Amino acid sequence: MKRTAPVAKNDFVDVVFEDLTHEGAGVAKVDGYPIFVPNVLPGEKAKIKVLKANKGYGFGRLVEIYTESPYRVDLSQKDPSLYGGCQIQHMSYEGQLTFKEKQVREVLKRIGKLEDVSVHPIIGMDKPMHYRNKAQVPVGEEEGVLIAGFFKPRTHEIVDAKESIIQDPVINETVQTVKEICSELGIPAYNEETHKGVLRHIMARFGKVSGEVMVVIITRTAELPFKERIIEEIAARVPYVKSIVQNINTKKTNVIFGEETRTLWGSEVIYDRIGDINFAISARSFYQVNPEQTKVLYDKALEYAELTGEENVIDAYCGIGTISLFLAQKAKKVFGVEIVPQAIEDAKRNAELNNIQNVEFAVGEAEAVIPEWYKQGNAADVLVVDPPRKGCDEALLQTIIDMKPKKVVYVSCNPATLARDLRVLEDGGYKTVEVQPVDMFPQTMHVEAVARIELR
Repeated sequence: MKRTAPVAKNDFVDVVFEDLTHEGAGVAKVDGYPIFVPNVLPGEKAKIKVLKANKGYGFGRLVEIYTESPYRVDLSQKDPSLYGGCQIQHMSYEGQLTFKEKQVREVLKRIGKLEDVSVHPIIGMDKPMHYRNKAQVPVGEEEGVLIAGFFKPRTHEIVDAKESIIQDPVINETVQTVKEICSELGIPAYNEETHKGVLRHIMARFGKVSGEVMVVIITRTAELPFKERIIEEIAARVPYVKSIVQNINTKKTNVIFGEETRTLWGSEVIYDRIGDINFAISARSFYQVNPEQTKVLYDKALEYAELTGEENVIDAYCGIGTISLFLAQKAKKVFGVEIVPQAIEDAKRNAELNNIQNVEFAVGEAEAVIPEWYKQGNAADVLVVDPPRKGCDEALLQTIIDMKPKKVVYVSCNPATLARDLRVLEDGGYKTVEVQPVDMFPQTMHVEAVARIELR
């Protein structure tokens, strides 16, 4: 018998919200049929209007809340443009931390079947606003004036945002100033539909410790109109600017960066520091956007590695060497591997910058490079992984199981794939001892966690 949805488009339904999706929408069920609704919180009873009823799930709009969550924050008097990218800004920070910690605990049990793992209370921020050190904002035009901000959810319509509650004030100010300069000089915004215009995105980076600012202007055309005037005005009007860069992206694509990057003025890098380690950051470098919580995360990874100075350590997704250089302070030798060649160049430069000599970096897939090191006799006493959201490659997990390092430290940005991978390692002879959630991205659904794993 063909199952039909228990609701239809334009129905009004009373529901209770059970959970949030990874995008921050509330989940309610009508006879087991899930309906996703933005701007609601778990535990809230509400009336919704059904906007769409697919076979397996539906979408709705909030009409009225009957029972509010104790964690609800009233934003009705606030400017919505402040909250671009903040999926759970309507939840108090205490509520956000409670929800994220619960999420980590639940996925470890549900997906990883890990019942007895010690999950510590989440480490949050004292000031969970204005923490981001980088913004890359799309640029558009409204009545001949440039606008820049963020895309409305599920559209490519740009909301003009003067500031953001999660960006550092220096970043907010820099983006606004560059937008105004380009608008005053009549630089046309890129139009996605016609593939015409010049200015695609404005990016700003800020070294919170160094105080240095980098401006990146991303254009469709190789030629930047009024280039000298733009450089002159930015240098005069953006405090602490050390680098002005142009990136050229001629393709009809949603990808922000193109292949060619030119330094127009100043240095090609700015500097910043996390703990005792200095980093050179170029326009394309991957660098953590919340360095304050990155230090918390990496200190925990270092603690879980329990290094005495006698260990060989492998860092399997080393990026620009952030964790590798932290580990090198306490290890005998650190081997870092990363698939992105530019990141490995940055890692080598950062090792040199800090005069750290007990590290070696290689370009390639971790699951291909690590077995080669193993054959050469470079077995790891401790293996550290910090994979992308999709988690570790199956071949890498099998390599870990075959190689049998005494300890594995897993730094995760996705609790679901962490739980999945921990299950594989558990079945391969490892035990997950403890997990520490860390809130790297307040006001958003993302949560990071560090797991300490030992060979049984």
